[in-house]
Amino acid sequence: MDLSGLIAEISRGFSSFTAGNAFMIAAGIVLIYLAIKKEYEPVLLLPIGFGCILANIGMSNQTGLFKILYAAGISTELFPLLIFIGVGAMIDFSPLLSQPKMVLLGAAGQFGIYASLLLAILLGFPLNQAASIGVIGAIDGPTAIFVATKLAPELLAPIAVAAYSYMSLIPIIQPPIMRLMTTRRERLVRMEYSPRPVSQRIRVIFPIAVTIIVSLLAPDAAPLIATLMLGNLLRESGVVDRLNKSAQNEIINIATLFLGLTIGSTMTAASFLNLQTFYILLLGLLAFVIDTVAGLLFGKLMCWLSGYTINPLIGACGISAFPMAARLSARMAQEEDFDNFILMHAMGSNTAGQLGSVIAGGLLLALVSAFH
Repeated sequence: MDLSGLIAEISRGFSSFTAGNAFMIAAGIVLIYLAIKKEYEPVLLLPIGFGCILANIGMSNQTGLFKILYAAGISTELFPLLIFIGVGAMIDFSPLLSQPKMVLLGAAGQFGIYASLLLAILLGFPLNQAASIGVIGAIDGPTAIFVATKLAPELLAPIAVAAYSYMSLIPIIQPPIMRLMTTRRERLVRMEYSPRPVSQRIRVIFPIAVTIIVSLLAPDAAPLIATLMLGNLLRESGVVDRLNKSAQNEIINIATLFLGLTIGSTMTAASFLNLQTFYILLLGLLAFVIDTVAGLLFGKLMCWLSGYTINPLIGACGISAFPMAARLSARMAQEEDFDNFILMHAMGSNTAGQLGSVIAGGLLLALVSAFH
């Protein structure tokens, strides 16, 4: 190779490098910083950030390894479904089963999905894209990716980044809203936890029954609810400990790593730096805020109707971010009164939100199918 050929080879990587690529690399570094320094969802943000860097130095999902991973794990919805098996294996639905009324808070926590869908339509997004943007409000990365892959794969990168970023920022976004929407008297409400015992038989029947009922009522949600409930059945059966531990560890960890890297590989400057992405990030944040407000308002209503025996803070965790949202609600109550323990009630609301987000995703898929 002569000198001119050597220079051409060395400069090949710089020939298509733009200011936009530099900006996206900086964005990837910020995500990695938040993951390491601030510990905001590091399992997700670190691989997404590194994938973003790789995408802007020539390793996008259009070539090589990430093209294969995208086709095998994202286009087929495999990665989010594998993650849902692990999530299901981690969830204990006993707090919800012993307090069925928490289902109402899980439903209220999905209000922002539909509000942001309508706003997206008003901004000019077609229905399929608006529905995909709205599901960011579920604060559930796998559900958001599943729906976006089916309805608007061209928006997958900003939707996934918004869903996971806002999930990691729950400790920053929610507390000011919770303080604004509730009085100190409400935050001081104590909730005695004397749950009805939930037998193993009920805990085993529950995932099977939910899978059948939800799949019949919302067929488009069947893959999501089935994998979530499969993981929970592994947990509650008590006879497949190795599978349960694998779902909670190896399966979900490997799927999350490849999902994060692959999502990051879609974050090229050409596809990400536009006004549309700004609208998606803004609408996603708005959906999250509306979810929190609606949950708190419903919590306040339940507080009033119950004669101040229900702490409205548990309404804020009727979203899908399990168990972070429940822990935050419990912490907020303890900031007012260190001896006030509402964690198990919050867990009931939070697990209801997990189910609610899956059902909401299925309903959105059905809605778009009906109008197309």
